[in-house]
Amino acid sequence: MKYRALKSKEENTAVLQTEYKSAQEIGRLRLGEGHLFFRSARQIFYIPYTEIYRYFRRVMLIPAKLCCGRGDLAVEHLVVCDADGELAQIQLPGSHAAKVLMERLSALAPDALVGMPKDQDSAEGGV
Repeated sequence: MKYRALKSKEENTAVLQTEYKSAQEIGRLRLGEGHLFFRSARQIFYIPYTEIYRYFRRVMLIPAKLCCGRGDLAVEHLVVCDADGELAQIQLPGSHAAKVLMERLSALAPDALVGMPKDQDSAEGGV
């Protein structure tokens, strides 16, 4: 697998591989000691926690026909932003995983802002 920097310059692949293998896995996302990793196709993207400006949960409701009627399926995502805007939207396995992830990220990236920017709140429906 190839390691790709989400924002900054590329780092040493051997160091990234070691950190990736020992990182805590939550769906296709992993929390390392100094980096947030996520898989997409045959690539692993990463960003140092120090470069994350803002992060928040986005819940998308998908209309679905169920056996006994209609309903909405809630799909959880982690959105990672820099000062200019969104860098990535990563799907999470469920609401419990999203809550655990948010708690861990608050400890790993203490300088990052948590929550959706106010100017997007009305446009996105607020989550």
